[in-house]
Amino acid sequence: MFNFKVNDSISLELLQQHQSEEIFELIDHNREHLREWLLWVDKRKSADDMVPVIKYWLENLANNQGFDVAIRYNGILVGMIGVQFDWGNRAASIGYFISKDSEGKGIITISLKRLINELFDRYSINRIEIQCGANNLKSQGIPERLGFKKEGIKRAGQFLYDHYQDLIVYSLLKNEDAEKY
Repeated sequence: MFNFKVNDSISLELLQQHQSEEIFELIDHNREHLREWLLWVDKRKSADDMVPVIKYWLENLANNQGFDVAIRYNGILVGMIGVQFDWGNRAASIGYFISKDSEGKGIITISLKRLINELFDRYSINRIEIQCGANNLKSQGIPERLGFKKEGIKRAGQFLYDHYQDLIVYSLLKNEDAEKY
């Protein structure tokens, strides 16, 4: 799919099997931070656990169902962005995470802005959706800064370990703020 520079400091790249240790280390060093919002964190106990996950990501790409990319900041892996396609509706959903140490630098926002351009132009997507935990204010700030519209709350939208969590649903259509992207 792509490996490209977002700017002088940020690049997005496809992940490969030889990076399983690096991906696991990012997750492991941010385990408590990520676990608050993401259910899959506890399932990643070693670099070996990443092998079938990376295989799934590459199969998703090969089948044109979506893709997962690493976010590098000054060459260091600091986060990831995942995209899933719904081709019947020309739609995509986006998920993301970033290391605790890299929060507040605009890395996700800048990366998503570039990725949104790709989705609208290269992939002819019409609608992009992002869902965030209702209590995850930092994550909600990202689609809000990017001009996404808040559609509403998906009540008890995610079961997270031992409780349900509401999700805020945001969307952006290709014809909205087109000059912005």
